[in-house]
Amino acid sequence: MSCMMNNKLSCRIEDLFDLTKTIASELFTGKTYPWEVLDEIKDYILELGKSLSPEEYDHPSEGVWIAKDAKVFPSAYLGEPCIIDKGAEVRHCAFIRGSAIVGKNAVVGNSVELKNVILFDGVQVPHYNYVGDSVLGYKSHMGAGSITSNVKSDKQKVYVKSPAETIFTDRKKVGAFLGDNVEVGCNSVLNPGTVLGRGARVYPTSCVRGVVPAGCIFKVGGEISEIK
Repeated sequence: MSCMMNNKLSCRIEDLFDLTKTIASELFTGKTYPWEVLDEIKDYILELGKSLSPEEYDHPSEGVWIAKDAKVFPSAYLGEPCIIDKGAEVRHCAFIRGSAIVGKNAVVGNSVELKNVILFDGVQVPHYNYVGDSVLGYKSHMGAGSITSNVKSDKQKVYVKSPAETIFTDRKKVGAFLGDNVEVGCNSVLNPGTVLGRGARVYPTSCVRGVVPAGCIFKVGGEISEIK
């Protein structure tokens, strides 16, 4: 069965994410699509941070909270505001520009850059990734060198397009939204407004745009088929 003809084609929060797998679950309340949270991440972190227990989280600088059992390499840069949740690892020369939540047991690797993002628990962006204006679901993984492109070349506002519908985001900066357990192959580019459904996979070196349904695989050249 073609992935485009089944019932797995959805951009809705409820179909992409297990909201029990993030400290930011309340941010998604009352919203339909994941890009609706992007304008609120910064303020949400600043309010949430105030409620975190000082027995469980260090507060080394204004707007920065780090779980006491998280591992942050000395060379990593943590811009405010950000929260590094329990068991997370932020490795050598990672650059967190700000407005970022790194979930429990997540990995932010060597020279990775984050900006205005939510990484759910267990996310791995371990090698030379750029993730901006995006949400990555539970245990999603971006292979080495894969990035989210968050601004169109013509600088116009972003639409999310699928065969089923076209949705106007009313934002110039929109990255990608990875459902739970998504796998993105090395050196792939996720173009502005890309949505990958739960369990979707992307072949290495792919250039992805639009919506890839849950349980499907995006191949080089744009072919999409169901995972067997």
